[in-house]
Formats: sequence, structure tokens, C-alpha cells
Amino acid sequence: MTTKLYFMEPSETLEQLKQYYFPPYITLAHMFHAPNGWKLKPRSLKQYQLQYVVEGVADYHISGHDYVTERGDLIFHRPNEPHYVTTRPNEPYVCISLVFHFGESGFPVQQILDNSNEIGPHYMGNYQNHTIEHKLTELVHHYRMPEVTDHFLCQSLLTQILLQISRQKKELAVSPSKKEDANKAKLILIRNYISNHLQAGFTHQDLEKLTGWSRNYIITQFRTAFGMSPMQYLVWVRLEKAKELALQSGQSFGEIANEVGYTNIHAFGKIFKRKTGMSLSQFCATLFKDTPDQ
Repeated sequence: MTTKLYFMEPSETLEQLKQYYFPPYITLAHMFHAPNGWKLKPRSLKQYQLQYVVEGVADYHISGHDYVTERGDLIFHRPNEPHYVTTRPNEPYVCISLVFHFGESGFPVQQILDNSNEIGPHYMGNYQNHTIEHKLTELVHHYRMPEVTDHFLCQSLLTQILLQISRQKKELAVSPSKKEDANKAKLILIRNYISNHLQAGFTHQDLEKLTGWSRNYIITQFRTAFGMSPMQYLVWVRLEKAKELALQSGQSFGEIANEVGYTNIHAFGKIFKRKTGMSLSQFCATLFKDTPDQ
């Protein structure tokens, strides 16, 4: 399609979105790798937008609110809100842009995502190493695929993302007790421990010694906080690191597999494809789209 659907009125896009049979309608989903010195001139879209920072830093300005967005930050803005983005000299900036609407339906997206906090109404939180980050990346990949099942999956992922953001906001709105604060600190300790031992891996006994919790309690609390078990998180961190190395390091497939903790290259290839729906080479070929527009 030559027309950029994400600039149009929602009703004007429907004729060209024949692969979608119901809302939400996604008119843009890509990962944008900004060139040095790039900036987005002031504009306003007629649809909703989510902006997720994959790497680097940028200054985001929406309707008089200023945000310094960094790795893991998620920004949401509504139709017709003036905004612009500036990057910093010699600082990298990679982001996922997602533009969508609900057609003529009265879906209460603003009720779900409207936010009130000390940072500003457009800041949805930081989701580094969270399942939301994985779902955004998966959505970008499937958005490029031609099958109706891929488009259906994209819609499902978008719905899951919106629901998870809403739930996270409600949980943060509840004033935590001292015990909950201590639990959160230990959960972050577990997450950091796993991330720092992605090559060697870990045992549940390691986590029990680290926290003083039982195995079942660790799994339950970790799943509640991060949407997956510690072992699933290890696999996820390894695959995310593999993606990063494949895109940036120039290492061979075998070297990447070994660096993220897999001595068997074939086993690594199978688990990467099973978890992401594509091979590592397919991921590198389809994910990035460098364009001055978002």
C-alpha cells in the first residue's frame, strides 16, 4: 500500500484493511532504527499510538508534556494530540511504533489506558524484560506476514498488551505494604540474578538460597510479577540476547548459541523457532524497517 494509513481518519482506512474483519485495526507496526540526529517534526495523528523504546534515549513531547524516554519506556497518546520527538547527538534510538484504531466502535481504550501519575498522563511505565516487550516484538514480526492468521495474531497481541498495561496500572495504584515492598525487592533480585547468569543458567536451589523462599513460592510470585516462571524467563532472556547479538555483533550462529548458554546449536535453533515462530536469520531479515517516518 502506498498510502500511509496511520495518517488517515480511522473510517478512511477500513477499505484498505480488508485483511481485518473486526477491531482493533492496526495501521502501523514497525521497529524504527533512527539515524544519528533524527527528529520527528511536530504533527498529530488521527489514531492511537504506542511508542516503546527498545534501545537508547529520546525526548518525547506530547500536548505540552515532556518525557525523557529510555530503554523499556512505553508512551501512549490519543488521536489529535500534537507531538514531536528529538534524539540526542551520537545517542542510539531504536523504538517500536504501533498505531491503531477501533473503527466506528465505542471501545473504551481511554478508560483502560488513561493514566494519572507524577510523570505524566502519557507514560504507561517501564516494561524492560517484561512479557509486554516480547509481545510488542512478536506483533511487529507478524504484522509483516501475509496470512490472515498473522493479522489475527497481531490483533490478539495488541489486545493482550492493552489489558496487561491496564492491570499493571491498577496494581501500582494500590499502596503496597512493607511485606509487598520486600517481596518486590526480592523479585527484582531474582530477575537480575537470572539475567546475569544467562550463560550458566541456574537451579531453583540457587534462587532459594538467594531469597530464603521455597521453590513453589518463588515460581508463584515471579509468575505474578513478570508473567512467566523463572525458567521461562531464562529462556526469554537468552533469546532476546541472541537477537541482540545477531543484529549487532557479527558473530556466527554457533558463537551466539554458546554465548547465551546453548552448547547444542541444533537445540538452540529449534527452541528459537518454537518460541518466536521464525529462525534467527528470518528474524534479522524481517524485523527492521529504517524509514524517516514513524
